[in-house]
Amino acid sequence: MHELSMAQGIINAVLETAEANDATEVNEVSVEVGRLAMINPEQLEFILGVLIENTIMEDAEITFEEIPAEIICSDCNFKGEAILDDSDHYAPLVKCPKCDSLGVEVLNGKDIVVKNIVIEKPDDN
Repeated sequence: MHELSMAQGIINAVLETAEANDATEVNEVSVEVGRLAMINPEQLEFILGVLIENTIMEDAEITFEEIPAEIICSDCNFKGEAILDDSDHYAPLVKCPKCDSLGVEVLNGKDIVVKNIVIEKPDDN
């Protein structure tokens, strides 16, 4: 299950950052998920909910933003958002919207990135 390892990676990144900043709680986490990351967002969200139990992330609001697939076409030099035929969720076809070519280089939209973390720190009195 690919989503399990991705969820664990997200949690590790958030907890390492929170601990390095002496956080007592993580309130919010924003995650960017590329259209070509080959992740089922619903499964990722479910697994994250289970794995963050009994951690300082337990009550965090986790939001996801889908990042479109951006390409450059080797046939017509189009640069921009690709057409995706994702009828097969695990192997989507990436096409140029201008010339319908499959000869494209993916520039963006394959990654999963923790974009923002909001933490709570102890009061220094």
